[in-house]
Amino acid sequence: MTTHIALLRAVNVAGHQPVGMADLRALLGALGFTDVRSLLQTGNLVFRGGGRNGAALERWLEAEAARRLSLETDFFVRTAAEWSEAVARNPFPEAAARDPARLVVLALREAPGAARVDTLQASITGREQVRADGRHAYVVYPDGQGRSKVSLSRIEKALGTRGTARNWNTALKLAALALE
Repeated sequence: MTTHIALLRAVNVAGHQPVGMADLRALLGALGFTDVRSLLQTGNLVFRGGGRNGAALERWLEAEAARRLSLETDFFVRTAAEWSEAVARNPFPEAAARDPARLVVLALREAPGAARVDTLQASITGREQVRADGRHAYVVYPDGQGRSKVSLSRIEKALGTRGTARNWNTALKLAALALE
């Protein structure tokens, strides 16, 4: 049985797309997954199961959430091994140690090309730093996300793919939960 981590995009954020974590856990249970757990209220799930993987699993979960919960959102699914690798490959270990709440990791639909990442970084006039590694991007917000002009929509547009972000504290908690 593979352990998966699912990150839902834009649920329960500022009242947008409200959904109960119990409802999401019940949905995954009804779909045949086991050991379904959630972290926080913003759509972070850890579960076990076989069958579909990768993009096929993401599309299926999106379709089932829409059908059963009337929830229209993107699911970004990684195996526990993929998530652990994303944590291990963090290009900003100093930022992670110094202020983990100001470092985010983005799960992306597709891996962006290096030229897109370079263009995004070059366009930033603030102190933010962006790096990408495969289907993950990392952003340091030294002055906080709330004041930054480097929004998720700007990142997505520049990288040419959709994504969802979690701060480093959450990323580490998800990695630990997936190992339990």
